[in-house]
Amino acid sequence: MTTSNDDVLRGVGPRLRALRQDGGLTLAALSERTGISVSTLSRLESGGRKPTLELLLPLAAAHRVPLDELVGAPQTDDPRVHGRPVTRGGQTIVPLSNNPGGLQAFKHLIAASTSDAEPALRTHEGYEWLYVLSGRLRVVLGEHDLVLKAGEAAEFDTRTPHWFGSADRRPTEFLSLFGPQGERAHVRARPRSAAQTATPEVGDRSGSA
Repeated sequence: MTTSNDDVLRGVGPRLRALRQDGGLTLAALSERTGISVSTLSRLESGGRKPTLELLLPLAAAHRVPLDELVGAPQTDDPRVHGRPVTRGGQTIVPLSNNPGGLQAFKHLIAASTSDAEPALRTHEGYEWLYVLSGRLRVVLGEHDLVLKAGEAAEFDTRTPHWFGSADRRPTEFLSLFGPQGERAHVRARPRSAAQTATPEVGDRSGSA
């Protein structure tokens, strides 16, 4: 199956939004970095403005990604994912999917740390599911402060203030699935009861289908 130019361009907006949110940037902060107005950035992300080379070049520089990654142009007859790792704040994030606008998969590696800094919680649109591969992951979700061990999972609305980090300053590795606009990963640790509706769901996925 081939992908048309229109399909590629339609994927630019969600990709721009994901890059900005992953970097913890507001539209105003990105506007300062690129010289592109907030209204133009907002229209690019929503699909209301057609991306041009003049706009994409400063955005690629601001996000420190190659232009082809920013556009997400398909690679002909190659099913492999050629994600480029991004490292920031002691964490390396490896993209595991090529699906701008839909569910996206990432592998996270948190390096050993000696910092006692307080978690900086952030929010954005979307829904996220986490699965710990190794180490102990501290997950702060609003008023909840949790520690997930290898084999445990959690899912939550990313409009809830959240933060991830090593629970014991040792290296930690986990997978995440992220869906924009409230799109959910249809995997749960256990059925949700009425009493759990307002709380993040956490459970052990080891050995489950």
